[in-house]
Amino acid sequence: MRSKLFVPGSRPELFDKALASSADALSFDLEDAVAESKKESARLTLAEWMASPAACETKKCVIVRVNAMDTRFFEQDIAQVVRAGLDMINIPKPDSAEAVCQAIKLIEQAERQNSVNEDGQTPIKVLLNVETPKALRTAYELASAHPRVAGLQLGLADLFEPIAVSRKELFAVQYAMMEMKMAAAEAGVAAFDAAYADIKNADGFKHEAGFAARLGYTGKTCIHPSQVVMANEAFRPSDEAIAHALRVVEAATQAEADGVGAYVVDGKMIDPPFLRSAQALVANAKSMGLIP
Repeated sequence: MRSKLFVPGSRPELFDKALASSADALSFDLEDAVAESKKESARLTLAEWMASPAACETKKCVIVRVNAMDTRFFEQDIAQVVRAGLDMINIPKPDSAEAVCQAIKLIEQAERQNSVNEDGQTPIKVLLNVETPKALRTAYELASAHPRVAGLQLGLADLFEPIAVSRKELFAVQYAMMEMKMAAAEAGVAAFDAAYADIKNADGFKHEAGFAARLGYTGKTCIHPSQVVMANEAFRPSDEAIAHALRVVEAATQAEADGVGAYVVDGKMIDPPFLRSAQALVANAKSMGLIP
C-alpha cells in the first residue's frame, strides 16, 4: 500500500474518480473532511456507494476513517460502513489499548449484523492513527492491542499543532517518524507516513516520502491525486535493489548447503539480518508485480 488517497465522505462525485486513480488504497474520510452537519448524510452516502458493483469488485484496499471514539458519530459509523468490500477501519485518536479492543468488539458486532465475512473472507483490519503525544508514547501498546491491528498511521498536524511544534521542523518530523516506526516494528505491524498538506510543494513531498521509505514505512497518505504518483515512486524498490535482493536470496541457498553463516554478494557481507531484509524486499516486489 504505497499510496493511500484520502476522499471526503461528503463528496460522492469524487468516489469513482478516486477509484480510477493509481492509488493503491482509498481512505474515505468521515472525520475531519466532513462538516458536523453533514456527517450522517455522508455516512449513508458512503455506505450506499460501498454496496455498488464498482466498489465491491475493486482490487484497491478500501479504508474508511471513522469519527473518534469519544464522538456521538462513532458507533453509527461502524454500524453503517462495516460491510463486504471494506478492508480497514481507520480509527483516529485511540486513547488506549483497551479502547482499541472496545472498538474492535463493535466492528465484530457489525460484521455479524451485516453478514460480513460469512464466506471466510479476511476479517476487517484496523489502522490506528498516532496523532497525540500519548499515542506516540504508547504506540507499541496500541499496535499490539489486538491481532486485527494491521498498522499505525502518523498524523503530524494533530500531533504538532496543539503543542506548538512546527510541521516544518525537520528534527521533530523525523523524531516522530522514527519513534512510531520502532513501535510498529516491535508489534510486527505496518507503519504509514503522514499527510503532506502543502500540495504545491512537490519537492517537499518527495523528500518526506523518500525518508519514510528509507525508514521502512509501507506508504504515505495522499490528500491530492497529484501526490499519488510521487508516493508510488518513492515506495517502489529500485530495479537495482530488486536485482541485488534476488542475488542475496539465491546465494543464501548455496550458503546453507555449504554450511556457511555469512557470505559476500556484490562486495557486501551478508548474514541473517541482511537476508531477511532481502527476502522482505523480494516479497514486496512480487506483491507489486515487479517480479513474476
